[in-house]
Amino acid sequence: MTSTTPQPLNRLRKLWREGRPTFGAIATIPSIQTVQIMARSGFDWIVVDLEHGPIDLGSAHAMITATSGTSCIPLARIAANEPWLAKAPMDIGALGINFPMICSREQAEKAVRSVRYPPRGDRLWGPFHAPFRWGVSMPDYMATADDDMICMITIEHVEAVNRIDEIMATPGIDMAVIGPGDLATSIDKRGRADDPEVLALMARAEAGILKSGVPIGGVARTPEQANQMIERGYVGLALGFDWSLFQRGIAASFDGIKR
Repeated sequence: MTSTTPQPLNRLRKLWREGRPTFGAIATIPSIQTVQIMARSGFDWIVVDLEHGPIDLGSAHAMITATSGTSCIPLARIAANEPWLAKAPMDIGALGINFPMICSREQAEKAVRSVRYPPRGDRLWGPFHAPFRWGVSMPDYMATADDDMICMITIEHVEAVNRIDEIMATPGIDMAVIGPGDLATSIDKRGRADDPEVLALMARAEAGILKSGVPIGGVARTPEQANQMIERGYVGLALGFDWSLFQRGIAASFDGIKR
């Protein structure tokens, strides 16, 4: 009788290592149907938003499960860099956690350890529902769990930009995302992501991440912006929130109609 080595469940890390861009969106609406549509519309990943969206864990579980049967990888964004907030989304099937407001190496190390089991980290055991989402046995889930789980940190504060080199030197970060909204807010320029000072901070963050070799992600509001970011080395591109994609689709449906 021959045994086979379990295959990784998460394809994102391989794509990023190959320098291939991936495209995703952030789901803020607690809706199975919305995620089903998004997961079957070409996205490589969807972030279930437990930071700003009105989504409880029951809804998050249903939304993660709604990606089944597609190649779309479900991730979860949590409200703070706390292991207890990261634990349940992983245990119900998310294959990555997006940690907000990482501003130091110490905070980055805490995030990295939250998504991996001992001895590599501090994740507590209890993935009771994740194996069912992925159609594998508990032993097979555990065999690849550390390598499947994405640690995605967000650089979104001026202090993070000032410490970008020390943050990006942290082993175990799988992707660093630049968050323009909070970055602008951190220097009292709310809603002004295109302000020259904000753009300068984003450029400094971008340079630091690219220099580190860690895959870089960000927000692309237009196809032109996405193409420019890909040329600069971005491999994780969020094309919008569910609500903003709906708004854009509705606006496009009215375009050209005489009212």
